[in-house]
Amino acid sequence: MDFRQGIGLLGIVLAAIAAQLNDQVLSIALPDVAGGMGLSMDQASWLRTLFVTGQVVGMCMAPSLGIAFSFRRFALFAILMNLVPTLLMALGGGVAPVLILRLIQGLASGFTIPLLMTVALRVLGPEVRLYGLAVYAMTATLTPNLATSFAALWVDGLRDYHWIFLQPLPFCTLAAACVWWGMEQEPPQYDRLRRFDWTGVALVAAGFGSLTIVLEQGDRFDWFNSPLIAILALVSVVSLPLLVIVERYAPLPLMRFDLLARRNFAYPVIVLIVFLIVSLSASQVPLTFLEQVRGLRPVQIHQLSLGVAASQIVLLPLTAVLLDHRHVDARWVNAVGFASILFACYLDAHVTSAWGPQQFILGEAFQALGFAFVVMPLLMIATNTIKPEEGPYGSALVNTPRAVAEAIGVWAIALIGRWRGELHRVRLTDLLGQNRLVLEQLGVLPRDTQGPAARTVYAALDRELERQVTTLTTIDTYAIMGLLAIALMIALAVIPTRTYPPRIALAKQ
Repeated sequence: MDFRQGIGLLGIVLAAIAAQLNDQVLSIALPDVAGGMGLSMDQASWLRTLFVTGQVVGMCMAPSLGIAFSFRRFALFAILMNLVPTLLMALGGGVAPVLILRLIQGLASGFTIPLLMTVALRVLGPEVRLYGLAVYAMTATLTPNLATSFAALWVDGLRDYHWIFLQPLPFCTLAAACVWWGMEQEPPQYDRLRRFDWTGVALVAAGFGSLTIVLEQGDRFDWFNSPLIAILALVSVVSLPLLVIVERYAPLPLMRFDLLARRNFAYPVIVLIVFLIVSLSASQVPLTFLEQVRGLRPVQIHQLSLGVAASQIVLLPLTAVLLDHRHVDARWVNAVGFASILFACYLDAHVTSAWGPQQFILGEAFQALGFAFVVMPLLMIATNTIKPEEGPYGSALVNTPRAVAEAIGVWAIALIGRWRGELHRVRLTDLLGQNRLVLEQLGVLPRDTQGPAARTVYAALDRELERQVTTLTTIDTYAIMGLLAIALMIALAVIPTRTYPPRIALAKQ
């Protein structure tokens, strides 16, 4: 890889970071954005749902379209497509235009992120490929944890939600300049458009698109008590098996599901989905707890996730150096990563309602180590398994489930909150009822339940009850995330086989 190609790859990295921040920052600051734009929370929730839906569709199409139009042209188009809706959304408008723009923005994000892996595999030789994969890994480990700091800056620092929409402007501008100058212009292959798998695109949109909406909006619509959720679930159940069949016989498939027959490719694809759910234990779970129990704003807690993000800049390259040794087995590095995440979940499962950001620091440190030690071996195992000509299909198979995992994570957290939260609320309320007379005798509760003083006491009691319910639910969440980490360890012991650094493994082919 020469210097010019490196600048082009840097442009793709910046574009991927901008796309990820578009998703994560708005999700964190959604209440502030909803209030600023005059949207209800029900309406605003669709800003996230439509983004994820568009992202899933874009991720499966990006590698094939990149070949057809040339990666340089397609990358510039994706960057422009990411930027323009953002600027238009900052101008405001009605609910429908904003939601449509958000869907387009999600599609642009889906176009952008898979290009990073595809272009990296094309321009990086085996001797430096691991370090290129470290850059790709940052989009899964660094950017989501960096988003809280950006959200804190815009909504608590500058106090203007418009900056959330304007933040991609410098990233996209610099990314476009780097791609335009650094990426080599290859001849387009327009003949591929005549054979393009549009049936597969339709089935991806119907299957994965319906699935993401079901997962993201199911809790709000009361799941299958809603005709919309029931119909979308049925569409997904029918479309996804058809997608597998259609891709099997398509002349130019979007994804080659037969690659999953290779153990060393199936393992990273499956594990990456579960890992992205487990990674919420380091980002969303502690931040939600501190906001709901301690009443903290993003500006007061962003240092927690910022520390995880900053550590990835150091840990990911160091992990690449470690994996580049012949005698280092990537599976053992993976095992240490899972163990670190499991230990972090164990530490944080001791959370109490008195915890502040400081008490989460040790757990976050182990999470940061675990992230690097999990993602890097997964990427090395996956990319060593596929041939260069299979790169676009492998990229689509890795990235599309990655986008779906984002919706699965939202569903999992909502399910735990409803399932365990309601259980704890009922038990605590029942316990208070059983001991009401004792509490009245001790003067904790007033005997007169009608006066102003009583209303004040019971309002405070209700707030404390909710704090304890949230604390107990958070403990359950960490316990479940720890069990998922154990399940990943079992998969590690059963599925993958030994692989070597790319400079050795690819030299043998």
